[in-house]
Amino acid sequence: MTTGAGNLIVLFDGVCNYCNAMVNFAIRNDSNGRLKFSPLQSATGTALRKQYAIPEETDSLVFIENGKAYTYADAALRIAAYLDWPAKSLFALRIFPSFISNPLYKWIAKNRYKWFGKKDACMLPTPAVKRRFLD
Repeated sequence: MTTGAGNLIVLFDGVCNYCNAMVNFAIRNDSNGRLKFSPLQSATGTALRKQYAIPEETDSLVFIENGKAYTYADAALRIAAYLDWPAKSLFALRIFPSFISNPLYKWIAKNRYKWFGKKDACMLPTPAVKRRFLD
């Protein structure tokens, strides 16, 4: 799968409860429906990971914007820029340099299953939001 410059794609861990909550938050706060979603475990997620040379061991949310892939805190904060107000205000956290925000993000990512749990399978979107998913 190839993505064009106008696509805004969020790749997420489909079995992670925390990641699924983040996706649901983004869907609720993106009234324009600009963000599209795909689990990392899906065929589309795998193809996009290869297309953007994202190593398999990358333990992160991935955001593809304007033909470039972002990971870790950079991905999460860039996603916030597309959300409705007041969720968009999370984008202001970009004031923290990546040498601070990325280790914090990685620490949360490393512990996400222990703290928030894990599903046996990827989430199934409701019919109302299914059009927002690439798989």
